[in-house]
Amino acid sequence: MDRLLFLLATGLARGAVFALFALSLVLIWRAARIVNFAQGAMALAATYAAFAATALSGSYLVGLLVGILSGAAIGFIVERGVMRFAPPGRPLTGVIAAIGLVMVLQSLLGIAFGPQYRPMRAPFDDSPILVAGVPLLSPYDLFVLVVALAVMAGLALLFARTSLGLQLRASAFAPEVSRVLGVRVGRMVTIGWMLSAAVAALAAILLMPTELGLNPHATDVLFVYAFTVAVVGGLDSPAGALFGGLIVGVAMTLVTGYLGASVAPIGVLVLLVAVLLVKPGGVFSLREARSA
Repeated sequence: MDRLLFLLATGLARGAVFALFALSLVLIWRAARIVNFAQGAMALAATYAAFAATALSGSYLVGLLVGILSGAAIGFIVERGVMRFAPPGRPLTGVIAAIGLVMVLQSLLGIAFGPQYRPMRAPFDDSPILVAGVPLLSPYDLFVLVVALAVMAGLALLFARTSLGLQLRASAFAPEVSRVLGVRVGRMVTIGWMLSAAVAALAAILLMPTELGLNPHATDVLFVYAFTVAVVGGLDSPAGALFGGLIVGVAMTLVTGYLGASVAPIGVLVLLVAVLLVKPGGVFSLREARSA
């Protein structure tokens, strides 16, 4: 029983990171109708910037801020310098461009930093807190969970309660009508890319201290799991990203804890295939996805 409670608590923390990264994929999909396969590589580049800033300043918070801002800057550059030139109405072109961008970014990171793993230290203790003799979340797990939920709540308020959020949603769902009403759709798409890349960078930075460390391929598995979460929850559903992330995170942790780490990827693949067969729009999608 103690082991089960520990795995459930740990799964919630990991699931919150998956949900955060999946939310970044949902933001891009809603803004540009593109599954950004370069999201992991972009987040990794921002994480390297955070690592360098932390090493220079000695402050985790400075590194975290630099990483988030770097993610937004990378999103701006990718949208303005690459994706804006992809022909509209041909999503395959954007997918191919994103895959090419993955190769370029990973090669550049490998040249600049080498293939070795660089450990990132957590800003708080990562030893589980004992509650009635039962090990639960560590202080760092609590930090990750609180930050992830706070960011998702902040994004929900942004889209539901602010003029910018209204313009972002209008540009995504009715771009032609939005242009007629004076909304600068191109600018909104750029902001959507910047928000998405910043959120993905935050998720990668939060996850990295619990993994082996920084490496040019360190976010590959994170992207696969987050993509699964986005599909399970529904690419048009921010709420689906949240609940899907928690479900996948807990399920993965339970499978790893009881059956071994090698079984977890198989379980995720089975879940992805099952959802695609039963409800391709996503478990939490309440309506048919809009056409591009």
